[in-house]
Amino acid sequence: MSVEKNKKLIRSYIEEVINTGNVELMEKFISPNYVEVHEGKRYEVGIQGAKDHIVGVRETYPDLTLTVDQQIAEGDWVATCITAKGTHKGSWLGMKPTGKQVSFTGVNIEKIENGKITEHGGAANLLLQLLEIGAIQIVGE
Repeated sequence: MSVEKNKKLIRSYIEEVINTGNVELMEKFISPNYVEVHEGKRYEVGIQGAKDHIVGVRETYPDLTLTVDQQIAEGDWVATCITAKGTHKGSWLGMKPTGKQVSFTGVNIEKIENGKITEHGGAANLLLQLLEIGAIQIVGE
């Protein structure tokens, strides 16, 4: 696929799956050998793992929407700068829901092979936003 088609695939995945929570469309975008990369470790999660991830995120932020701010593509790789917005309504990593809106930026990096996403990694800038809504607190003094 061309880099433009790869970028369009990622945009469509964000719009049709992430922003709606419609995991029934997952197989349209995700390869059966899908891998997520965190802290330099590769986790083979497949289509079901990708579904579970989206369901879990949407349990925490049920109205989550991602906006694509910028994309850069080279070969099979697409880097997407996003702005995410949602209301913190579910527990996550021991943080109780605050009911407050949060907005943060992040970068997703995906690899596409044969028209499907085979790998995902990235980073989100959440610390300040979680402090601001009271989901986490600084301990000390």
